[in-house]
Formats: sequence, structure tokens, C-alpha cells
Amino acid sequence: MTDTKAKKMVVLQVLPELNQGGVELGTIEIASELQKRGIENYVASAGGRMEYQLEHLKVKHFTLPLKTKNIFKMWLNSIRLAKIIRQYGITIVHARSRAPAWSAYWAAKRCGVHFMTTFHGTYGLGPKGIKKFYNKVMTYGERVIAISDHIKAHIIKNYGTAESKIRRISRCVNMDNFNVETTTAERMIKFMEANEIPEDKPIITLIGRLTNWKGQKLLIEALNKIKEEDFYCVLIGDDQGRVKYSQDLRNMIHKYGLDDRFQFIRHVSDIPAAMMVSDVVLSTSIEPEAFGRIAIEGQAMGRVVVASNIGGSVETVLDGVSGFLFESGNPDDLASKISTALHLTTAERDKMGAAGIKNVKEHFTKQIMCDKTIAVYEELMNQGDNK
Repeated sequence: MTDTKAKKMVVLQVLPELNQGGVELGTIEIASELQKRGIENYVASAGGRMEYQLEHLKVKHFTLPLKTKNIFKMWLNSIRLAKIIRQYGITIVHARSRAPAWSAYWAAKRCGVHFMTTFHGTYGLGPKGIKKFYNKVMTYGERVIAISDHIKAHIIKNYGTAESKIRRISRCVNMDNFNVETTTAERMIKFMEANEIPEDKPIITLIGRLTNWKGQKLLIEALNKIKEEDFYCVLIGDDQGRVKYSQDLRNMIHKYGLDDRFQFIRHVSDIPAAMMVSDVVLSTSIEPEAFGRIAIEGQAMGRVVVASNIGGSVETVLDGVSGFLFESGNPDDLASKISTALHLTTAERDKMGAAGIKNVKEHFTKQIMCDKTIAVYEELMNQGDNK
């Protein structure tokens, strides 16, 4: 590797696309902070609807077919990336997903610059571990960021990665957006009127795409067990073409006679307002969340959060203090925890909400995440040839 110690830091983040998601949001957040600090940086992806945010930040975006898993196209992408690295003096390539990570890794090696990754999820190993080699590129970074202790343990267990090169950096909440004080009554009223949310019922909200592992069926089962409670449940999320699954959910609701207690909303532009009108914010995943952004966003908004006791939620929700953890996959325990949350006194709810905000401010802000990530960049620049 070329000695980069005397060179300035120039970062290229590489990801599949720039449509909405945690990977995309993290990329934008880091790009924004780098710009604020006057550090030259670029992003490469297949593009998407969040690309305008980079334009607003004046961060140059390179549009390449980085979502492809075709090995020949991945190799061609590596050649294109190598050209970008040389032309713009990139010194750190930061890959955030597997297919583009292969292209980025080959390009970084060819150009003799630093390569690092962020491990955003527990990528499936496939039958007999057939995908393990494909996934392993995410461990080829000189530094590997794990977004939670859950992911860190997964990396070490499945790939034998040395703990010394893993850096645990949690995902975050942008407190400028998820802020109780700036989420006005007008925004809340607008959300409720646009979606015909009742004003006279406690609101239970689950945000997440409609897919089985997110636990919508589990939630319906749980709410059927406490149907004597007063509640109105809002499910926010797109089925992304899973028409049969979304219809199955509606059939379950109808079977239990809960048609007038549920509402489906495909997309909401003002999530903070949606959370603020909620009495309970849920994270009901039946498989471990790599991190679970909804749980910390709910806490940032001072809401009572109820989350499953697996994956990242265990690290973000202080059970009985900033929210409640329920036994994963157990509709009875979920029903019990929701019932407990609904029966909190105003004082108890306010205390839990304040604890949630404090928890996020101390551990999960955008600034903390950006500071730690840029510290990893600096660590690479300072080490020169050493790996």
C-alpha cells in the first residue's frame, strides 16, 4: 500500500443505491459532517431519490451500477472506481454493502489506498454457508465498523475477524429532526387529519416495511388478546410488492373483529409527527434487528417504546426505564407490555419519556456517530502503510 500518512484525507463512500434506508441515511450523515469539517468527500452509488441531499450538501455523486451482483459488471465497476480514486485523489474508500464492497476492495487494492467497511446487517450465510465467501468482503477492511454489539459478535463468530480491527459505532438519531420541542402541534394535526387518526383513542404505532420478520402478525395476535383495551393501531410501511402478506394481515384483523382498530399507511413524510401523536411506539421484529433505528427514534421523541428482547434493541432500550422489552415471538408477553404501557400514569409516562430522550442524547446522536466514524478515518490516515 502506498504511504498515505503525508496525504490529506479524501473519502469515497460506496453503496448500492440512494433510496431510503439506514445505509443510505448513514452515508448522507457522514457526508454532511465531512463537508462541515471541510474534508473532501464523494459518494458512489446507482443513485436514487436521496441523491438530491448530496446535491444540497455540494457532495459530488458518481452514478455507477453498483447494485449489480453480476461478477463481470462488479469487475467493471472496480475499474471505474479505480479511475475515480486516481482522478480525485481518494485516500480512503469506505464500503457499506457487499456487492459494491467487492468492486471497492479491488479498486482500493489496485490504487494502493485505504479500504474499510461498515457491517450493517447479519447477512445470511445460505445453505451450507455457500454465501460466506461473498459476505466475507465486508471483513476485508483495515477497519470494520459494527453498528451494534450484536453485529460485532456475529462478525467474530461467523468470520473469525480479529476483534482488534472492529470498531463498534452505533447508528444514530438526528436530533435536529427528531426533536420534541420543534415538532409542532400544527405538524401533528396535519398528520392526524391527512390520515384520519382518531383523537379520542390511545395510538399504538408500528413503523416498518410490511414483511413477516418485522412482526406485524405477532402484533395483531397480541392486540387480539387485549381487545378490551382502548387503542387504535397504526401500521406505517410499504409492502414492497408483498401483496399476499399485506392481505394476510388484513384477513387476520378481520377474523379477530378488529377492522375499526387498525389502519395501514404506506408512506409518511413526517415520522416525528407520527411518533408524537403515538402513545406507544413499537419494534416487534421476530428476528434480530442489526440495530433498530425506530426504537431510538421513538425514545428521542419521548414516547414509550416497546421492543423485542433480541438484536440491537437490547442495547438501545433500557427495560423499565426508557421503555419495555418483551420476549421475542411471544404474543402474550407483547400484549402484557403494551397493556402496561397504555396504563401508565401521566407522571410515569413523562418520566419514561424523559429517560428515553436522555438515553439517546448520551449515546445515539448523529454527532456521536459522526465523531467516532471520522476518528476511524483519522486512525487509518495516521497508520500509513500499517494494517
